[in-house]
Amino acid sequence: MAASKDLVLDVKDLSIAIDHDEQFKFAVEQLAISVHRGETFALVGESGSGKSMTALALMRLLPEALQVVQGDVLLDGQNINALPEMAMQQVRGGRIAMIFQEPGTSLNPVMRIGDQLLETIEVHTDLRGSRAREKAIHWLSRVGIPEPEARIDHYPFQFSGGQKQRIMIAMALAAEPDLLVADEPTTALDVTVQAQILELLADIQKEFGMAVLMITHDLAIVHQVADTVALMRHGKIVETAPATEFFQSPKHPYARELFDAIPTFEKRGRPLSAVGQQRQGSQSLPVESDQPVVLSVEGLKVGYPIRRGWLRRLVGMAQIVDGVSFELRSGQTLALLGGSGCGKTTVAKTLLRLLDGTAVFSGDVRLVSQNLLSASGADLKRLRTQIQIVFQDPFASLDPRMRVGEILAEGVAALLPDVSETERQARVISLLDRVGLPNDAWTRYPHEFSGGQRQRIAIARALAVEPKVLILDEPTSALDVSVQAQILDLLNDLQRETGMAYLFITHNFGVVEYFADDIAIMDAGKLVEVGSAESVLHSPRHAVTKRLLEAVPRLSFGK
Repeated sequence: MAASKDLVLDVKDLSIAIDHDEQFKFAVEQLAISVHRGETFALVGESGSGKSMTALALMRLLPEALQVVQGDVLLDGQNINALPEMAMQQVRGGRIAMIFQEPGTSLNPVMRIGDQLLETIEVHTDLRGSRAREKAIHWLSRVGIPEPEARIDHYPFQFSGGQKQRIMIAMALAAEPDLLVADEPTTALDVTVQAQILELLADIQKEFGMAVLMITHDLAIVHQVADTVALMRHGKIVETAPATEFFQSPKHPYARELFDAIPTFEKRGRPLSAVGQQRQGSQSLPVESDQPVVLSVEGLKVGYPIRRGWLRRLVGMAQIVDGVSFELRSGQTLALLGGSGCGKTTVAKTLLRLLDGTAVFSGDVRLVSQNLLSASGADLKRLRTQIQIVFQDPFASLDPRMRVGEILAEGVAALLPDVSETERQARVISLLDRVGLPNDAWTRYPHEFSGGQRQRIAIARALAVEPKVLILDEPTSALDVSVQAQILDLLNDLQRETGMAYLFITHNFGVVEYFADDIAIMDAGKLVEVGSAESVLHSPRHAVTKRLLEAVPRLSFGK
C-alpha cells in the first residue's frame, strides 16, 4: 500500500440523498474509498448502483434534487465539500478533472473544439495566446486526432463518436490534474481505439503520477488496468479488493453473478442472465443452412458529394462504402465489425434509406426479394415494415414528450394504417409483455425507466411491425453486464420465436463471440473478411481482423 503522503483522494462516510416525500432516500450510502498517486481505482456495478452519482459528488456537480448529507471528500488533504463555489471552480478541471460518459452531450455544439480546449488551459494554467493554442494542439495530437493544427478549428459535429471522446480526454488532461475521474471513458470506442486510449491514459498517469478513478461496467477493462476494485450495489460498496484478488477469488456473491453474465464463446447456446438460467428457455436454436435469404446486398457503394466554391459545384465524391456484399438468412445473426469510421453505420443507414438526399448510393440490395434501393412511395413504405433498427442510445431515440404506448403505437399507425386503434393498443400491451416490461409501462414516459428498460422499449418499437430484419446498432454498449445479459437473452428468445434475421453492429467482441452466427469485418469501406463466427474468431486470415482481436481485453478468473 502506498504511503499516506501519496493519498490523493480520501472519501469518508459519503452519503448522497434525494428529498423524497419529506424523507431522505439514499442514492449513495456511507461510501468510503481511497485513491493514491499513480493508482487506478475501479468503481464497478450495475446501472443505478450509484457509481456516476459518486463521480458527480466528487466534482460538486450533483443535480439540484440530490445533495450530500454527510461525509468528507479530501483532495490532497483538503475537504472540497467545505469550499465555496468560487474556490471549487479552480479545483474542478484543474486539480480534479472528469471524462464524461457521453461526449456528444458534453461538448458545446456551437463552439469550436479548440476554443473549448483553450478555455480549460487558460483558466487553469498560465498559458495564453499562441502558447495556449500550441498546448491545445499538443493535446489533440497526444490523444490521436489527425491533423490537429487544422482540426482544432472544427466543430464537434465534424468528428466521429470516438474522436469526440478523444477530445473530451484531451480537455480533461490539458491542465494536468492530480485526479482524473473517468466515467465510462471507452464506451463509444472500437477495440483498437479503446486499447490506444487506455494505453494513453496509462502513459500520462505514469508521466504525471496522476490518480485515476475509473468508473465502468466493462470488467475486462477493469481486469486490464485497475490496481484496486470496489464493487457497488444499491448505493453501497459491497466489496473492495486488489484487482488480482477480486478476479481470482471474489468474496461477494454479486461479483460471481456479474462474472456469470459476461458473454463468451464458451457460453454460446445457453442463457446468460440469472432469470434466463433459471428458466433455461432462452437457448438459441441452431440456424439451418437452408433457411431463406431475407436480405441480399451485392456491390453496395455509398458516397457523399464534395462541393466547393460559392456555387457549390460538385468536384468529387467521398466514398464511404465501397462494394460491400453479404447475405442474411432468416434466423441468422451477422455481426458487422470494424474500427470507427470504417462505414458500418453508413451501411445500416443506407439499408434503412435514411441517407436519401444526402448520399449517393448504388448496388443491388434485395429485401425479401424486392429492390430496396430503388423502391419509393407505397413500395418503400411496405418494405420499411420488413426492416427496423434498434439504436445505441435509446434515451436519444425515444421522444421524451410521448408516453411509451404512444411511441409504440406511432410506428404501427404509420406503417400499418389498416390496423385499428383497438388492435394497436392490444399489440402495444402484448409487445411490452414480450420484452419483459410491467403492464403499466405503456402509460409512462421514457425518463421513468432505467437504461436497460429503455432499450427494451426500443426493441419493442422495432418489433411493432413484425420485421423480417432487425438492425442492432450497438444495442448493449451502454448497458452493464447484468442488463446486457437480459437483453441478449431477450434477443435470442425473439429470434427463436419469430425467425428474425439480425444485422448486429458492435464494438463488443464478447457479445459477438456469444451471439453471432457469422462475422463480417469491415475496413475503409470494404469487407475484408467474412465467415462463420468460429472461423473468424479462431482462425482469422486478414491483418485487420488479427489486429482487432489482439486489441480485445480478456478476462481470466480463478477456479
